[in-house]
Amino acid sequence: MGILKQRMGRVLMTAMAVGLSVAAGAQSEQHGRKFKPLPPTAHVVITVEKGFNGKPLENAAVIFHAVRDGKEDANLEVKTDPDGKAAIDLLEVGSHVNVQVIAGGFATYATDFDVTADGKEVLVKLQRPRSQVSTYTAGSDDKPAPVTPGVQEHVVVKPATGATGTTGAKGATGTTGTTTPK
Repeated sequence: MGILKQRMGRVLMTAMAVGLSVAAGAQSEQHGRKFKPLPPTAHVVITVEKGFNGKPLENAAVIFHAVRDGKEDANLEVKTDPDGKAAIDLLEVGSHVNVQVIAGGFATYATDFDVTADGKEVLVKLQRPRSQVSTYTAGSDDKPAPVTPGVQEHVVVKPATGATGTTGAKGATGTTGTTTPK
């Protein structure tokens, strides 16, 4: 029984060696005429920080718009991790990339660069929004718009506290007083 196991082991080892040599030979053959190898890509890292304190900004949207040879190559969006980093390995070497960074409460940031084989690391420091210079006016009096600089948020005005109306004669509640112009 032991001799049979040894012979089976030798046969199995020979079959594996033949299989590996056939697979290696198949890889060295020419590919079909429609085969096109994938283009080389580079490692790109965008680090997003708060401009006023240098702390990393998590969950900021980093949008990559790549153009290669005058044609749109890729539109990709990546969110930053807790360290404020957005990394991507899909951009082709030689592409021209426009990067846009958007985060709530911060001014949008954009920059351009070309992707090299070495990759690219970009540090972005987002600032709070500032007032804009505008030639538009608020109305017919040609005064500038009264909007203040910074983040504009929808404000809901709460009704004033206290009585909402006045009462008239005794027992006639719920009526409001009216005034007539003079």
